[in-house]
Amino acid sequence: MRPFTLLISIITLFLLTSCTTNTSFHRNDSKETVVAMKQEVPESFISEDLNVVAAGDSLTQGVGDSTGKGGYVPYLEQLFKQEEGVGNVTISNFGVKGNRTDQLLKKIKSDEVKNSIRDADMVVLTIGGNDIMKVVRDHISNLQLDDFTGQMKTFETNLYNILKEIRKDNQEAAIVLVGVYNPFTKWFSDVDEMNDIVTEWNMSGENILTLYNNTYFVPIEHIFADSSENLLYTDYFHPNDKGYKLIADEIYQTVKEEAIGEILAMKRLNRENRGE
Repeated sequence: MRPFTLLISIITLFLLTSCTTNTSFHRNDSKETVVAMKQEVPESFISEDLNVVAAGDSLTQGVGDSTGKGGYVPYLEQLFKQEEGVGNVTISNFGVKGNRTDQLLKKIKSDEVKNSIRDADMVVLTIGGNDIMKVVRDHISNLQLDDFTGQMKTFETNLYNILKEIRKDNQEAAIVLVGVYNPFTKWFSDVDEMNDIVTEWNMSGENILTLYNNTYFVPIEHIFADSSENLLYTDYFHPNDKGYKLIADEIYQTVKEEAIGEILAMKRLNRENRGE
């Protein structure tokens, strides 16, 4: 394995901004679900609107997106609109470049975000990459693998509290956490340390999700590690348009069956109970 000092020099050269996402997809197996099997839609079927809150870091804000429309968000909106039974789709974007978990926790406590979450059918989060990069910046002159241990515990605590806050405002919304990825894989495939850190960070985030019902984890690390084409913006850190589209595809593939099916079923049931 190459010395970890090689990683330090790489990050020093390429990192002016930060935000990441990756890992292997896995859904919360412990959650109790509403049985919502997809069936043929009758001619009299009424489409249900879908209200989504997107929050987190620069992946949600859309740094590197040439269209300036919000990274993966517009792609995800189009995919949701194509889903059978879905009518209008509204995605409120609260992404902020550079946000760490402690900053997102403060953000979701604001009245604006709390009000949006109360009305949401789904909350999508991209967070964690800047927590990793905080360690890099704080220890840039003598970075060691052990330096990440304390920050990971902070990440876990903050993520737990973020989910807790969301659940205080909305007991039913599906919560989707997008993993972190290693932006250096394509250019420095022989540097293993950051891959190990990213993998451990993703496992940690996925484990926190299991403490709450109706949660989904979306791995995207493989997108950037396995692709033969360049999926990064000119800063060699954030996704480019193609990268954002692939992230949206992964989110959609993760939630389209169970999460979307349950949301639509619950909306129909509520409408029927109201006699509509």
